[in-house]
Amino acid sequence: MLGIIALVLGLGLRYWINRRKFYRRSPTGAEGFSSYEKSVAIKFIERVGKWIADALIIVGVLFLWSYSRQKKAEEKASQNIEIQTPR
Repeated sequence: MLGIIALVLGLGLRYWINRRKFYRRSPTGAEGFSSYEKSVAIKFIERVGKWIADALIIVGVLFLWSYSRQKKAEEKASQNIEIQTPR
């Protein structure tokens, strides 16, 4: 469950940041800011946000991978127990 939540949050955060960046652009492709300070602050926050989103995506994928490995190990262990029990 944590893997799915982290993955969805990471993907959602990246989508939101990229969407904001897209709608800030003019028809010529230049980003529009009302001041230099706002430009620096927003770009820094977006960069940090993308790092956080990337970390959430990686953690989510690792959680899902770990869960699938754990399920396979449990399945294999239950098969070994069934084979070893005398009938």
